[in-house]
Amino acid sequence: MKDWIRPEIKALSAYHVPDSSGFIKLDAMENPYHWSDELTDEWLVQLRHAELNRYPDPAASQLKQQIQTTLNIPSDSELILGNGSDELIQMIMMTVSGSDRTVLSVEPSFVMYKMIATFLGMPYVGVPLTSDFTLDEAAVLSAIEQHQPAIIFLAYPNNPTGNLFDERVIDKIITSTDGLIVIDEAYYAFAGKTYANKLKQHKNLLVMRTVSKMGLAGLRLGYLAGAQELVNEFDKVRLPYNINVLTQLSANFALDHVSELNRQTDKIKQDRELLMAALRSIDGLDVFPSQANFILFRTTSKAAGDVFESLKQQKILIKNLSKASASLNNCLRVTVGLPEENEAFLTALQAALK
Repeated sequence: MKDWIRPEIKALSAYHVPDSSGFIKLDAMENPYHWSDELTDEWLVQLRHAELNRYPDPAASQLKQQIQTTLNIPSDSELILGNGSDELIQMIMMTVSGSDRTVLSVEPSFVMYKMIATFLGMPYVGVPLTSDFTLDEAAVLSAIEQHQPAIIFLAYPNNPTGNLFDERVIDKIITSTDGLIVIDEAYYAFAGKTYANKLKQHKNLLVMRTVSKMGLAGLRLGYLAGAQELVNEFDKVRLPYNINVLTQLSANFALDHVSELNRQTDKIKQDRELLMAALRSIDGLDVFPSQANFILFRTTSKAAGDVFESLKQQKILIKNLSKASASLNNCLRVTVGLPEENEAFLTALQAALK
């Protein structure tokens, strides 16, 4: 049989999600908190109204309105929803894709920018960050001038580094190109900084977020805001009924109780600072600043791979990034968990470093 699989797809590895059964799971930037029994019971009552025999609202109109008013999206911007941010990234690239059209981002950053560009046969340019993971202004602007990218992705805060990039540099990037600029604000809830208020100023600017980090990862819901004429074009490549009826009902319900989600977020932010301080007090670590719900750190006295395996033996699962790129050599990333999970991680880490 003829081999129809594209060589560039064969060269990839599938996105791997490790089995976390029996582990304290601190590897995936999830909110560790459950709803109260009372709130869960109220949600289940709402689900009784789900018409599983019918297709969902194809435009998810009620949910879009709820997101716009609850999550601080300007009323003069248009919204499109996706099955997580990943589908939105795919929609954007599909809309402008071409073998002569380049996608540009910085590295290290969210791996799906490069992966989806590869899926669609688009050239990808990754501009290295500086040694302290800040934007290299001259290098980025030079790459934009050289490659004239169709799309630029900037994660704000950045994943996996956790830091917010300099607004002054981002502003220069936005005005340096007529390509699309996507500010990926997946961790907006923890950083509190946004480019949504600049959407009206720049017609090529888009803001992308997800509700996953707010405690709704299981719903797989992302949203993209921008100028109506632009978002309407993305809608043409959106698959019909991409936001299912259970997600629409559940997300509407959750955003009706956004104060509970915000309370959890505030607790995670407080615990992030405690965890950061604790990590910085441990010899053999370089700890990087974070405005997200995770912390990146580098092991300096022992190989990160050995530390990672020791943590696994102690039933603690974090993310080993040491092989992801040269700039992440000996780097590990831990998600902020419940206070008792953070304590268990710190105890296990100190044992792993011995």
